[in-house]
Amino acid sequence: MKPERLREGDTIGIMAPASPVETTQLHKAMPFFRRMGLHIKFGTTIGSEHGYLAGTDDERLYDLHSMIADTSVRAIMFARGGYGTARIADKIDYELIRKHPKILWGYSDITYLHTAIRQRTGLTTFHGPMPASDIADKDFDQLSASLFQQLFSPVELHYTEAISPLEVIRHGEAQGPLVGGNLSLLVSTLGTAFEIDTKGKLLLIEDIGEAPYRVDSMLNQLRLAGKLQEAAGIIVGDFRDAEPDPKQPSLTLQQVFDDYLKRLDCPVVAGFKMGHCFPHVPVPLGARAYLSASGRSLTVEPGVQHDGRSAPERRLL
Repeated sequence: MKPERLREGDTIGIMAPASPVETTQLHKAMPFFRRMGLHIKFGTTIGSEHGYLAGTDDERLYDLHSMIADTSVRAIMFARGGYGTARIADKIDYELIRKHPKILWGYSDITYLHTAIRQRTGLTTFHGPMPASDIADKDFDQLSASLFQQLFSPVELHYTEAISPLEVIRHGEAQGPLVGGNLSLLVSTLGTAFEIDTKGKLLLIEDIGEAPYRVDSMLNQLRLAGKLQEAAGIIVGDFRDAEPDPKQPSLTLQQVFDDYLKRLDCPVVAGFKMGHCFPHVPVPLGARAYLSASGRSLTVEPGVQHDGRSAPERRLL
């Protein structure tokens, strides 16, 4: 199930299902959306605080449900990540989402929502840069900005080394639905009703601020749960600020990846600029994708519907 595309003049909703939003920072991102001809509706969680959360669980859940049910809102941009989406995952009305499938966009802590919503409803959602944490940043780049155009027309994404150097950890070719996101959040789904399903899927992993021993621990947990072995292929995104403590003995991040990913019976390619980085290439999760280690490329099908009025499918990137 894919959401309908955006059109100029549409309204997008911006709400915070996780941590509080610094509103001054958020408003810096608003000209970006207005230049695309979009109107903006803020949720009740914008400016709300409840400790490290943007409101109580009930308040954040109410805001999410309201945005989904509001037929004037054509897409929901999650303002930032942080922490908290897992706290409301078991309370979400997934039937409401099935009745009102629309564009849902974010990453980091939003990984939990992506996983829960896709596995409960089949809706394609988008892993991409968010207003307060990315678009408002002075380093937000033109490539990342241009890729929001995939919301306005069905386009195929084709990622090659023209964007960033890619390293083949394990050779091969594979295709399947693209799933995943933030490694810490994927691991936190294990043993729950929203446990990540990787069987026959292309699994994207990325993270920030995790030392190699922490990445080691998380990959080992995925291995013990069979999630790495079941995947059709592995896409390694950005792992920013993952340097080990120079005062302590450590493996490098590359050694950790080799230990867990080189022995798999599926293609594994690293170096994709996806995650807490610039550029940050947004991708539709749930869309079919093709990973070629020999071609050092990833191709992802469109994440929005063809509606008869949109431009013919084309490649973007």
